[in-house]
Amino acid sequence: MHNRKNGNFDVKMKNSDYEYELLITDSHEKKPIKKIHNKHGPKTSQNAGLFFSFMCLVVTVTILIIFFGIYTDSLHPIIDTIATQLGYSEKQYGAIFDAGSTGSRVLAFEFHKAYLDGRLVLDNELFKELKPGLSSLTPEKGAIQIKQLLDEAKQFIPEQYWPNTPIALKATAGLRMLGASKSEAILQAVRDIFTESGFMTNDHSVEIMDGTDEGIFSWFTVNYLSNRLTSRNTAAALDLGGGSTQVTYELNEIQPSYKDFIHPVPVFNSEVNVFTNSYLGLGLMALRHAVISYQKADNQTSFENECVNPIVKNKSWIYQNNEYSVSGKENKKASPDNPEVDFETCVESVKRQVMPLLKPKPIRIQEHIINAFSYYYDRAIETGMVDPFLGGEVTVADFTKKARESCATANTDQPFMCLDLVYISVLLQDGFGLKPQTNIRLFKKIRGHEVSWALGCFFQNYITLQQKMKRASN
Repeated sequence: MHNRKNGNFDVKMKNSDYEYELLITDSHEKKPIKKIHNKHGPKTSQNAGLFFSFMCLVVTVTILIIFFGIYTDSLHPIIDTIATQLGYSEKQYGAIFDAGSTGSRVLAFEFHKAYLDGRLVLDNELFKELKPGLSSLTPEKGAIQIKQLLDEAKQFIPEQYWPNTPIALKATAGLRMLGASKSEAILQAVRDIFTESGFMTNDHSVEIMDGTDEGIFSWFTVNYLSNRLTSRNTAAALDLGGGSTQVTYELNEIQPSYKDFIHPVPVFNSEVNVFTNSYLGLGLMALRHAVISYQKADNQTSFENECVNPIVKNKSWIYQNNEYSVSGKENKKASPDNPEVDFETCVESVKRQVMPLLKPKPIRIQEHIINAFSYYYDRAIETGMVDPFLGGEVTVADFTKKARESCATANTDQPFMCLDLVYISVLLQDGFGLKPQTNIRLFKKIRGHEVSWALGCFFQNYITLQQKMKRASN
C-alpha cells in the first residue's frame, strides 16, 4: 500500500498478485475523485507491469490537472491506448440522417470513451449518400430511400449495440420550403421505419431542424475535429447548402441588435457564446433559381439569363420537382467568336438577390480562422482550386478570379458554374464583409472524418440523453 498526501488530496495505490486499486480522494471533504479497481489482477507478469505503470500515469495526470490545470489532448491517446490493451475501453455508437435539399445521407459514428474524463473520441465513421432529396420524393419513395441508408448503418454498427445507439433524422431547407402538410407526410413515413429499426429513438428523432441548430452543429463539428473546442481561438464555420447558408463563429461581445443571434453552446464542461444565423433562400440552388427567374411569371419554365453563357441553349435544370429550360442571354459586349458572360452585369444581378436577405450581416468574423464546406468545397474542387482528396486553402480573391475565368469561358458541361462562383464571391466579400486576402480553408474531411453538422447533432442528442438518464437515476 502506497499513500501520498498532496494538499487536500489523498492518492492511494495498492497492489498484489490478485488486486490492484487506485483511489484519489479529497481528504477535506472525503469525496472520491477517481477510483480504479481490478480485483482479479493481471494474468501475466508483463500485464502486471503494464497495469502498474498505467496506474502511475493516471495518478500523475490527475495530480497535474487538479493542482496545475494542465490538460492536454495529447495525453488522451497515450492513456486510452494502454487502457484498451488492458480491457478498459468502452464503445459508443450513433447515427444521424441528413435529409438535405439535394440528397439524403447517413453518418454513423463509432466512439470510445476517453479513460480520463469519459469524453467521446471519434474512431471510425460511415458515410453514404443517395439522391435526390426527400423533398423531391413521395412519402413512400422517401421511406424506401431512408430504409436503404438505415440498412447501411446496421452493417456498420454491431447488433448488440443497437438498443443503446441513438439515431435521428434531421431535415434541412428542402423540407422547410416544401410546406407543412407535404413535409409531415414524409417525416411520418420515416418515423414508422425508425420505430421498427431496433435503435434508440424518441419523439424528436425525426423532425425538421431549425436553421440555428444546423449552424451550431456545423461549428461544433469543425472545432471538434480540429481540436479547437477548448482553444482560445475557435474556428468559424461557413456551410453553403442547397436551400440555405449558415454562418457560425464565437462572438463574446454582444451588441443589442445581435442578441437574438447569440447562443451559448455546451462544450464539455464549459460554454461558448456563438453568433449563428441560417439565411433561408441563400443556399446555392435557391439563389440560382432566384437569379434565373427574377421578374418572371410564377408559371414560367423557360428562361434566358445574363449569368449563363450565350452558347448554352435550353439546358434542362430541375429544382424542387419543377423542370426548367435555361439559355444564356446574348452579351453584346462580347465577340461572336468568343461568347462570354458580362461579368459585371452578372455580379449586380446576384447582389440584387443576396443583399436584402443577408440580415443581420456577420461582424468580426475575420478575426477567426475560417472553414468553409459543402458547396464552397464542391465548386472549388470542380474548378481545380483545391485538391479533390486533400482540400486546401484559398483566398476570397481566388474565388473572384475563378468566377471571372468561368464567366469568360464557353462551357456547356458546366452551364451554371459562372453564376455559382459569382454568388460565392459576392456572398463572401459583399455579404460577409471578408477582405479579398482573407484565407478560407476548404476541406471535405478533417483528420479523415467528414465535415458535417451531423457529428455536432449527435453530440447534442447524446448529451441530452445522458442528462435524462442522470435525472432518472436520481
